Amino acid sequence: MQTIVESYKSVSVLVNLNLDRFLTTATVIGSLYFATYLILG
Repeated sequence: MQTIVESYKSVSVLVNLNLDRFLTTATVIGSLYFATYLILG
């Protein structure tokens, strides 16, 4: 039972890290697109 809890914790930490990285990347790309749209639009 304890092994299941530990693996769940490590998986949730990995998911949170990946989600954070994905959100950061999406924010950077989105702001670049928005800046391009403002400059060229």
